[in-house]
Amino acid sequence: MLKLFALALTLLAGAAHADSTLHTDLPLSYLEQTQSDARNQPLVIFLHGFGSNEEDLFGIKDSLPSTWTYLSARAPMPVAPSGYRWFAKTAGEGDYNGETADLQRSAKLIEAFVTQATAKYHTQSDRVFLVGFSQGAIMSYEVGLRQPALVRGIAALSGSILPVLKAELKPQTSLDQLAIFIGHGTSDQALPYASATRANEVLTGLGLKPEFHGYPGMPHTVSDAEVQDLKAWLEKSLK
Repeated sequence: MLKLFALALTLLAGAAHADSTLHTDLPLSYLEQTQSDARNQPLVIFLHGFGSNEEDLFGIKDSLPSTWTYLSARAPMPVAPSGYRWFAKTAGEGDYNGETADLQRSAKLIEAFVTQATAKYHTQSDRVFLVGFSQGAIMSYEVGLRQPALVRGIAALSGSILPVLKAELKPQTSLDQLAIFIGHGTSDQALPYASATRANEVLTGLGLKPEFHGYPGMPHTVSDAEVQDLKAWLEKSLK
């Protein structure tokens, strides 16, 4: 859904290396930017939205520290003509929700991807972040809130906590160290701004302290201001 995502970003010079090769050695296909010695560098994993692909969010890395490792994963379910999705939306006019089997299947793939990537790049789980947009944000919630030991934090950009997940959440000490960033435009036409405010209420009700950012007038996209807020949150969460 972020087809026209175009931030005025300049590639940072340095030891980091990014290429256009689609890697297939992990449970999900992905793009990579890393450096020759990535040991214990922070690992940021991007999860794109419905109908898009692994190229969509990858440009955000150019506004983030060049020494970190960045992976952008491709969702497993094709969408015509050339995109992908993490799950199918359930039929009906109620709250936006996803097919349970799809959610579970994609969540397991993401969990395995995170686990194997953490080992491959010689980092620690408290230095791993999921950054998702739209359906990717929904999947970040699905994985991070169910398996908080896998990551340091999750960033949900223009996403929501689905009813199927909300119904199963309860306060638990394993969530205490999970950092959460919520960013959402007030003019989002795909997932309304209320999706973010409801997610924030759910999380605070669990005793969590999400960092919430609303962006006046922003539609279903990512802005420069949001990327800068995301950068500050990532750096702060590592301290």
